[in-house]
Amino acid sequence: MWSRGSIRVAVGAVCGALSVISLTGCGGSGHKGAAAHGGSDDTRPHETALKRVPGIGDRLWKRVPADSRQVVAVYGAGRNSPDSTVALFTRHGSLWKQERSWSAHNGRKGWTADHHEGDLRSPVGVFTLSDAGGVLAAPGVKLPYSRSAAFQAPRYWKKPYWHDFDYVIAIDYNRVKGTPPNDPTRPRGQSKGGGIWLHMDHGSGTSACVSQSKSAMEYLLRTLDPGLHPVVVMGDRAELKA
Repeated sequence: MWSRGSIRVAVGAVCGALSVISLTGCGGSGHKGAAAHGGSDDTRPHETALKRVPGIGDRLWKRVPADSRQVVAVYGAGRNSPDSTVALFTRHGSLWKQERSWSAHNGRKGWTADHHEGDLRSPVGVFTLSDAGGVLAAPGVKLPYSRSAAFQAPRYWKKPYWHDFDYVIAIDYNRVKGTPPNDPTRPRGQSKGGGIWLHMDHGSGTSACVSQSKSAMEYLLRTLDPGLHPVVVMGDRAELKA
């Protein structure tokens, strides 16, 4: 685990952008939806055992590691929509159970299978979840967690965006696993973007990240367990089913 409070990488390396100047608070579309920072929109599903995570076709399901027992599914409302739903599933034996679901946001322009920096679309795919961090102290986590003021959103951003990075979970897209979420290294090059996170919601679409309420982030931080090899499967509903 990293030394907490020691990371000083610029927040500009997040949400698919290179610099703070090029960011707009991971959002700015003005579209309202998911509960903002302090709100709670937790939904407890019916107790139903599932043979696999619903809404995900064979193409992506085959990319979920065999040893993964936690799946965060992000169901985008449409290819060009910033609205989505996040659900956490846990495997018990050969069956899956949905633990929680939350309303959320994704990239302002929707989704893409070929993400590039600045396209304002979230990448479609299956990605591991290895590292977390944020401005606030860890709410009891199992993932490596880096607490640092370096995650603080600039105060010249609009006020609703100031707490976006109080809690973050790195989505392992074009990043080095085992490093803080704001590490700027991009193995596939800067043009492919990076800094794609689960983070707190400000009520509208993001630059490429997935955002949700504070209570949702706290639940995921407390629940995701590296021993269960968690992954996120994300995309618009049509792409997920393909």
